[in-house]
Amino acid sequence: MTQEKRFILVIDQGTTGTRAALTSHNGSIIGYAYHEHSQVYPKPAWVEHNPMEIWEKTRLVIKEVLEFTKVDPREIAAIGVTNQRETTVIWDPRNGQPVYNAIVWQDRRTSSMVDYLKQNYLGVIQERTGLVPDAYFSGSKIWWLLDNVPGLRDRARKGEVVFGTIDTWLIWNLTRSNKDVLTPERGGAHVTDYSNASRTMIFNIHKLDWDDELLEIEGKIPRDILPLPRPSSDSRIYGYTGPEVSQLLGGVNIPVCGDAGDQQAALFGQVGFEVGEVKSTYGTGNFILMNIGDTPVRSRANLLTTVYYSIEEGKAEYALEGSIFITGAAVQWLRDGLKIIEVSDEIEPLAVSAPDTGGVYFVPAFTGLGAPYWDQHARGLIIGITRGTERKHIARAVLEAIAYLNRDVLEAMVSDTGIKIPRIKVDGGAARNNFLMQFQADITGIEVWRPVIFETTSLGAAYLAGLAIGLWKNLDEIAKNWKLDRVFKPRMDIETRERLYRGWRAAVQRALGWAKEVPWAYGL
Repeated sequence: MTQEKRFILVIDQGTTGTRAALTSHNGSIIGYAYHEHSQVYPKPAWVEHNPMEIWEKTRLVIKEVLEFTKVDPREIAAIGVTNQRETTVIWDPRNGQPVYNAIVWQDRRTSSMVDYLKQNYLGVIQERTGLVPDAYFSGSKIWWLLDNVPGLRDRARKGEVVFGTIDTWLIWNLTRSNKDVLTPERGGAHVTDYSNASRTMIFNIHKLDWDDELLEIEGKIPRDILPLPRPSSDSRIYGYTGPEVSQLLGGVNIPVCGDAGDQQAALFGQVGFEVGEVKSTYGTGNFILMNIGDTPVRSRANLLTTVYYSIEEGKAEYALEGSIFITGAAVQWLRDGLKIIEVSDEIEPLAVSAPDTGGVYFVPAFTGLGAPYWDQHARGLIIGITRGTERKHIARAVLEAIAYLNRDVLEAMVSDTGIKIPRIKVDGGAARNNFLMQFQADITGIEVWRPVIFETTSLGAAYLAGLAIGLWKNLDEIAKNWKLDRVFKPRMDIETRERLYRGWRAAVQRALGWAKEVPWAYGL
């Protein structure tokens, strides 16, 4: 079979939905299927997903993408997985049943636990994990589950349950009941890759293994419940599809051998293989990564040092990351909460209809602020409203806020590395918004490069899986697939740029710490 007739199936499991995509050797996505899943909000600042619904939607999109593309499953060379990171699932591997809903990365219920960690263990956590302690990460979520689900800690000690981020949950289900897996005693491949493990706050990014002291510090987490950490592109193969999935694939067993957190996969899909390459993904949140090479560098500007990817056991490339929790989700809030727009695409013409925001600034701190502020007590704010404020001004302020938050992170990256950023490669749904991309270039003074294929997260996972089985020989071959759609060049004068940005920084200062002022409103 020629390389042109071999495809990679990618499962891209995100915060709001699940996508299955088929990728060809030349880096084209020949078809995809997508379904949203439910968002569960049991209390203020709590966010959950039903893991069984996510698995059900995963099976559905696999079925639908095969029906749509009419690709013979025998032409699928491998499966790659990419996922919303940090979201935490604990389940019983004997029956595949979760013990509780998945606790989503946006969830803030563990804020008091994190305050304790910051006060007592800030240095050791930052040094070993590259992370700033925050409720965002998995460690405190596992701790909360062990303490709050009746009988769970005892079951964990007995080895009756296992933990995983969403990649682990999916890979285990994809390979369930196939004995040709790396962890046959777990009933499926109970694995994660180094990039996802590095988002848990219990993984030592220098040793590329779970850290026993951090497990003790973060709620006495039993090591036996944790998945096996592996390279993102694994020639040993995590495992082969089990009976449930192979039935969807016409009886074919396909190797699952690629895995990366969604933001790392996006930089890989943007072929960010050189040190200093930067990408920003515009999704539910925004995530900016810079390739810093094979040596982790501790940030002095409140960024995260994270594993970027690995193609060899015991070795990894690293990245600096700025995590912005709420960007695209703010557009959804305008649509579903305020009902200022009916569909998300309406925001661009509405924003463009206003020559400026009329002095309105919007700070989307719905679940606190991430990099470089790391204030889990910040809350959302609209300031500068006058009698003349209309919905178009608020719509424009929401889009401008996304660009301001990106600039905050990019300035921190330059401060940490001394590297002058030549361009920002962009992807994700909101990268289609021309107004936003132009304002992003204007407010940063940096060119914005938009590729032809936006779904670089899926592409990255495909490339990692394909490398493992030799569909692509090396990174140079992959790099040739990247194609430019459009460059947005800065047009705003420096004086205007800096005046607008000063207003933004002043607005952020007013949003910081608000949940401490009215803790009763947020269940704190």
